[in-house]
Amino acid sequence: MKTIARVLLALTFSGAAAHAQEPKYSAKAPPSITTPNTVETRIGTLRFFDGLPDAETVRKAFDQVDFARGIEAFLSGIPAASVHAMCTGFESAGIKANQAIGITEELMDARSLFLTPNSTTVYNFFCLDVKNGPIVVEIPAGVLGPVDDAYFRFVTDVGLTGPDQGKGGKYLFVPPGYTGALPGDGYIVVKTPTYTNLILYRVFVREGDLVAAVKHAKTARVYPVSAAANPPKTTFVDISGKQINTIHSNDFKFYEEFNEVIQYEPGDAFDPEIVGLFAAIGIKKGKPFAPDARLKAILVDAVAVGNAAARAILFAPRDPRVLFFPDRQWSNGFIGNSYAFYNNGERMLDARTMFHYAATGITPAMAAAKPGSGSAYAFANRDAKGQFLDGTKTYKVTLPAPIPVGEFWSYTVYDAQTRSMLETDQKLAGIDSNQKSMKANADGSYTVWFGPKAPAGQEGNWVQTWPGKSWQVILRLYAPLQPWFDQSWKPGDLEEVTP
Repeated sequence: MKTIARVLLALTFSGAAAHAQEPKYSAKAPPSITTPNTVETRIGTLRFFDGLPDAETVRKAFDQVDFARGIEAFLSGIPAASVHAMCTGFESAGIKANQAIGITEELMDARSLFLTPNSTTVYNFFCLDVKNGPIVVEIPAGVLGPVDDAYFRFVTDVGLTGPDQGKGGKYLFVPPGYTGALPGDGYIVVKTPTYTNLILYRVFVREGDLVAAVKHAKTARVYPVSAAANPPKTTFVDISGKQINTIHSNDFKFYEEFNEVIQYEPGDAFDPEIVGLFAAIGIKKGKPFAPDARLKAILVDAVAVGNAAARAILFAPRDPRVLFFPDRQWSNGFIGNSYAFYNNGERMLDARTMFHYAATGITPAMAAAKPGSGSAYAFANRDAKGQFLDGTKTYKVTLPAPIPVGEFWSYTVYDAQTRSMLETDQKLAGIDSNQKSMKANADGSYTVWFGPKAPAGQEGNWVQTWPGKSWQVILRLYAPLQPWFDQSWKPGDLEEVTP
């Protein structure tokens, strides 16, 4: 035994001596490309033997990678999860894909959970599924809205900003890879990269005639092209006042929702980076999503942090381009006015998260409206002093005259928690310039009040908020005019006042 010990000791000393000497063929590696034996990080001490991680370091590294990918999967997956949630919500209300159209016959209110809808126009909305072949959609004249695919990517507009130019028409939606015959003239052919598509458009209420708007909205139809010779009847489902949810989850269920999207859509429907990101956490086409206890616990934390990040990006953005005006709190939902969130070759990731976490419906007509057409949007969640809006307090805001719109303008308030309409005793959760109760100031400007109770004499210009609730507001300008674009006109900020 003593002999063996002496041999081992000799080998140790000889190895150490050899190590102390520089090899004849030395690369003289700079320290920047090597790894120290110990590294202090935010996830603890990482230990290595000449670059080889020990077992605990391997565990920490993989846990951190899975955690980071889980966060990014949430932030990047919001668009698809949002479309999935809308289609699932429609289905629960009886709005069957390719068979029915949802409609708001009595306008939208807070009982239906939608991301930032308005309460001033009639909506038609429904999901298409072209997996089994092309689908025909007959669009009424004079409507406004987009068609988006399963990842909320813009496919086409319909109506005023679409190929029918507001005249109405028959749209034929064709699935990816389709090689079958298509009918002849008379159709606006649209090819889509995904099976699932969302159609969401507004039918304007003219001169307060809601009944006429609803009647016009119901001239829409949807049916398979195979039934074009004798189309089946389209069902209309009125969701006004119905308690339905069309908003994606913010907990572990989010990953399960996205998994359903991956399993249903074509394998090449999305960017390979997105597909690879989700595959890295176990969401892979053709395989069950069944994370083990370790990974599930990590993803539960990741989605919580991802949700916090999305809320930080939306409600406390650090990108200065968010603000429309340097001296106002009004923000732009489309940074850089890009509906695809592009900027000089860059995909603006936070800009994409900000929009899709807050809202729904992607179209160039929203992101880069032109004078006299489309619509412009500005949102605020802070008052003139930069404080978050509080449902307990009373505020006022003034729109200087003349307000630059070709159609009308509106304010709608939203619950910061759900990003849907704020639940109050006021049905429309907002106000618009078409309402007869609205009164202008002597100079033609308009002042609108927000608070739990209407200031005396201001009932017609008041939007109700709710004590103890956070809220945000969107200003919409339909057919905005040049002063909006050149910023020679700008809205006032919300100013807290004593009720």
